[in-house]
Amino acid sequence: MTAASGARWRAGFGHFRHRLAYNVRIPRAQGILGVERVVHTAEHLASAMFYLGVPLREVPRASLGVAGQALAPAQCIIHPFGASAEKTWAPAGYLAVAERLRRSGQEPAFIGGPGDDLSPFRAYRTISGAPLTEIKQLFAAASLFVGNDSGPAHIAAAFGVPVVVVFGASNPAIWGPWRTVSEIVTAPGGISGVSTAQVLDALQRLKVHA
Repeated sequence: MTAASGARWRAGFGHFRHRLAYNVRIPRAQGILGVERVVHTAEHLASAMFYLGVPLREVPRASLGVAGQALAPAQCIIHPFGASAEKTWAPAGYLAVAERLRRSGQEPAFIGGPGDDLSPFRAYRTISGAPLTEIKQLFAAASLFVGNDSGPAHIAAAFGVPVVVVFGASNPAIWGPWRTVSEIVTAPGGISGVSTAQVLDALQRLKVHA
């Protein structure tokens, strides 16, 4: 599509696939940013804008806004689903976290997409398949997010909500929540090795009484 667009300038990363389609080949993000480390995906995408003329600056947090109020607010949003088994922590772990949160006076709400099975969490408030506009309204009023490495974690970060994210197959240095108060939980053996105690400790470090 880029090659056939007829655009005078066709820009893309020179080290990535289909580079022959570009007549402006953007170098590695590390060279643009002047660093030699793994860069976050937000930095990687911003580096392209810097190379194309945007003044170099600190990459800000994404920001989302809402209009109106459709969903009752929840103190803590829990998203227990992931794109694959390697990115999905066990439901029992999230149930234990929800129980401790409830005992400490925080009422959690579990969210999921239309095809996600929320039945293991029916003892708590569940929200299934809500439109994105309503999900954003829920996050705008939240004080905490707990979940797997997935889209809702980044929505929480865009609202500046403190987050605890359980990581499995992905690299948190690249895909972690960007510029919000956060705790990343991992285990050497993958996501199945993450313990409930680890997540509760992460909540404690965020000053969440659990």
